[in-house]
Amino acid sequence: MIRNAFVIAIALLLAGCASLRNLSQPGSELEERQVIQLINYAQRVATMTAEQQRREYSANNQEFARDKDAMSRMRLALLLAAPGSSVHDTSRAAGLLEPMAAPGDAGGPLRSLARLVYAQLIENASEQKRANQLREKLDALKEVERTIMERGQESQPRRR
Repeated sequence: MIRNAFVIAIALLLAGCASLRNLSQPGSELEERQVIQLINYAQRVATMTAEQQRREYSANNQEFARDKDAMSRMRLALLLAAPGSSVHDTSRAAGLLEPMAAPGDAGGPLRSLARLVYAQLIENASEQKRANQLREKLDALKEVERTIMERGQESQPRRR
């Protein structure tokens, strides 16, 4: 379900980019094609087996080490951000996207995609943190309940 939401959000961004075509700067057509390629890539990654994802990670990591351009950065980040992937690493994906997602100039479609994915990663991390806090509170309440139950049993008179 998260994968579908991720892909739908990317598709919506692409649709928004397409509607701005008349307002776009020269040369942004290349970025629009790159965004389409990246969306297709994210969809492919979601359907890969764990072993394929590990091989893809190795190849993308090596490519990014050689050439730290926007496309290699985005491919690696999308692979790491894919929910349920065998190489899922939210913090590294966010770290890769942060320079591209920084506020400032409007940027083109590629920066818009980076901002969208980065915002989703940050939101998911925040929700995960909140869920962990609630789980800890629930565990503490269960411990209190268990302690109360034990004390209640100890205070009852024993029958012979």
